[in-house]
Amino acid sequence: MSAAPDRRLLLVHAHPDDESINNGATMAKYAAEGVHVTLVTCTLGEEGEVIPAELAHLAPEQPEPGEPAQEPAAPAGEITPLGRHRMGELADAMRELGVTDHRFLGGPGRYRDSGMMGLSTNLRPECFWQAPLDEAALHLVRVIREVRPQVMVTYDPDGGYGHPDHIKAHRVAMRAAELAPDGDFEPGAGEPHRVARVYWNCVPRAVVEEGFTRLRAASPSRYSAVAEPEDVPGLVDDEKSVDAVVDGRAHAAAKAAAMRAHATQISVAGDTFALSNGLGQPLISTEYYRLAHPPGEHSGGITQDLFAGADA
Repeated sequence: MSAAPDRRLLLVHAHPDDESINNGATMAKYAAEGVHVTLVTCTLGEEGEVIPAELAHLAPEQPEPGEPAQEPAAPAGEITPLGRHRMGELADAMRELGVTDHRFLGGPGRYRDSGMMGLSTNLRPECFWQAPLDEAALHLVRVIREVRPQVMVTYDPDGGYGHPDHIKAHRVAMRAAELAPDGDFEPGAGEPHRVARVYWNCVPRAVVEEGFTRLRAASPSRYSAVAEPEDVPGLVDDEKSVDAVVDGRAHAAAKAAAMRAHATQISVAGDTFALSNGLGQPLISTEYYRLAHPPGEHSGGITQDLFAGADA
């Protein structure tokens, strides 16, 4: 049992697999300690590319940049075959991490994957990118007021790498954190609750570069090519901007297993992985976070515990 059974951690992510890549070790660590870990995923990832040839039939047609908006491949609210499959992958990943409370924002299929920035899929009225901010935030407010987390984790304002759904997940999470303690906002959505600490995913450049150096030195290489540090979401140049470091090395195997469960999206080999582009990346099990504090303000130190200073 945990020494702090009343600790509650909420993570807000855009698609199935984002949670395992960004926070898998953190989630496994806190779940093992008895913390109540809740994952909210905003879409089913219906526009994701598919890696295994045997699952290629699930892949959506990929529109070209600038292509006129097309009719949706499935009616609004209907779950596509890939979306259904990725729901199963997410459930398998959560079992590997020991997380039992995982939900989709507004329910499965409420918001559709928007695809990469600049594609016609961004224009579909049912996609997450087009969702009215306060409407989407209300769904998360309900979760916050029910679960009452002390800590929430999501992306930085750029969504880590500029994907529309990641940016929108950031905006929805921050707006929900603003609205949840307001007793005048939707009183029927539960008792007001203030999230004491909001963190954004990040990773220092020095850590990423060390991982890529190790990957490039491997002989024989598992990959024909490797990615670049700039391909890693949440890259920060200044290590002083990091506010929290979670040592998840004891849970590296659980993180790798969770990532492996997302087989349509990720290929895992030992302590490395690749996405659909086939470019090798190091699997980092020590995870880093920035406080979502006002611009110019810094915590003044690095904590090893996301709950440090959070209200009980």
